[in-house]
Amino acid sequence: MILGILGKPSAGKSTFYKACTLADVLIASYPFATIKPNHGVGYVKIDCIDKEFKVKCNPQKGYCVDGKRFVPVELMDVAGLVEGASEGKGLGNQFLDSLTSADAFIHIVDISGETDAEGKETKGYDPVSDIKMLENELDMWYLGILKKVWKTFARTLQTEKADFAKAIAKQFSGLKVVEDDVKDVVRKGNFDVSKPNDWDDKELKRFAHELRHLSKPMIIAANKIDKEDSKKNLEKLKKAYPDLTIVPCSADGELTLRLASKSGLIDYVPGSDSFEIKKDVNEKQKQALDKIKKEVINVYGSTGVQEVLNKTVFDLLKYIAVFPASANKLTDSKGNILPDCFLLPDGSTALDFAATVHTDLAKNFIKAIDARTKQAVGKEHKVKHRDGFEIITR
Repeated sequence: MILGILGKPSAGKSTFYKACTLADVLIASYPFATIKPNHGVGYVKIDCIDKEFKVKCNPQKGYCVDGKRFVPVELMDVAGLVEGASEGKGLGNQFLDSLTSADAFIHIVDISGETDAEGKETKGYDPVSDIKMLENELDMWYLGILKKVWKTFARTLQTEKADFAKAIAKQFSGLKVVEDDVKDVVRKGNFDVSKPNDWDDKELKRFAHELRHLSKPMIIAANKIDKEDSKKNLEKLKKAYPDLTIVPCSADGELTLRLASKSGLIDYVPGSDSFEIKKDVNEKQKQALDKIKKEVINVYGSTGVQEVLNKTVFDLLKYIAVFPASANKLTDSKGNILPDCFLLPDGSTALDFAATVHTDLAKNFIKAIDARTKQAVGKEHKVKHRDGFEIITR
């Protein structure tokens, strides 16, 4: 799974990425500080199952703090987007090529209105314009791919009665579009696929828009929420785009807390509604921490960064987390307790889970044993979020 972090220059993309990964990346207030995509690891947070079994887990990947398990996901911070990217302006072609591998988009928006469309400092800018611009550029990207073959494609479909969903999925295969995506779009959008020759530009763009939203869902991270006009702009944004998931956040605040925690100054679990100062801090550090607490955490419940990751994976992409676990033995061959946790699409079966852990487990699957109930289930059994299963093989 890859989550693409995008937005205009100077919206705080790289700060958000660094807050999630603590990677050593350039953060600068000028356009195209990021040119080549940065790839790193972020984490979604779930309640671990270790306390239920009265043990303390030691994860092989990710980590666990006070019963909160952090499961790794890949993050990709791409170049800043400017208007006309779909036509190759700025780093347009490079930018869009980078996005093909992403499963979902996190759009970082400067909700303060203190940077303009090009990322330059200003006052009173309307961040609604950033959403509008990005939505249009991404739609035009999909539309361009569709239009490349549409005339020949539509004629073939109409004369030879070819499979519409199969043909479209093949054209968009590089963007991870599958046949079921196309079928869902056709059904929900009431598109008449029996007469594709009758589709005008408006209908083509509507189809491209719906396909893009389904195959690459997007969340809005309303960044710099602690600035003067941010709250007012946030309400305006929610009103303009009621169907989008919008989360207020402070990437700068989260980065400050994670760095302070790493250096041992504070106790802080990402996504928490509080932190505790452990050591003596100087006056400047105290003021910075107090500001984050007063203007961000006390108002919004957290810095919002962890919430963005969780909502993207669990709400937009609809994934669940499942543990390899046995009721009688929670350790692996090396003695690690509950070392693994895997993310799977909601609706996955016990066989899907086995295949995710290892292909041989799926190939030799006999049954799965629920770690909580000790009941055996078959390969078609639907696993649920935070389930624990042992796979029994031949």
